[in-house]
Amino acid sequence: MHDLSALCVGALSTDSANRRRPVASVTVGRLVGLTGGIGSGKSTVAALLRAKGATVVDADEVARAVVEPGQPALEVLVARFGGGILDADGRLDRPKLAAIAFADDDGRKALGDITWPAIGEEFERRVKEAPDDAVVICDVPLLVESKAAAARPYVAVVVVEAPLEVRLDRLELRGVPRDDAQRRMAAQATDEERRAVATHVIDNGGDLESLSRQVDEVWEDLLTREAPIESPETSTPE
Repeated sequence: MHDLSALCVGALSTDSANRRRPVASVTVGRLVGLTGGIGSGKSTVAALLRAKGATVVDADEVARAVVEPGQPALEVLVARFGGGILDADGRLDRPKLAAIAFADDDGRKALGDITWPAIGEEFERRVKEAPDDAVVICDVPLLVESKAAAARPYVAVVVVEAPLEVRLDRLELRGVPRDDAQRRMAAQATDEERRAVATHVIDNGGDLESLSRQVDEVWEDLLTREAPIESPETSTPE
């Protein structure tokens, strides 16, 4: 079973992700990178930060939006993989797309080449729309793996962790077989690689109360961070 985030974000090759440089906004505000391995509970942390007033730009949400009916990326996917990837209502049938796209390396590469530019453009558009004084949480599974994501001028990077067995149990409850979950984890950055870029590490191996306390502490620190005076020069796709 493959969900859309695995198809369009988490399972993209870093070659596809790195082929496109980020487009920097004129006013970037306080950008905060948020990342974590599959099953770590990153989305829960994002929800807690959103409740505190952060603007959250979620790469998974963007990945779903760019393949909605009428979107150019969906039309290109149909042209490449065939009309069989659509359901009766003309919406993307994710399991059918997964069965075709992950059948060989060419299919996987084509999926990345089609979806990544659309995801990147829509992600940057949402970042630019945030208020100038906002704390903008960039919720990105490939923050460590992707040069494009890592190149954003973050004032902080929050990494969410949880023990392996806890992550596997969570994913199994979501319908992801353990062997499939382990394959996805192996394709992602390691905890050590994420920690190397982190300014904050959140342990999500406990209960919600413990997690909330950690998020409270991180939020208080983020409010003290100042945005860069100037953003990097605008760059274009390579």
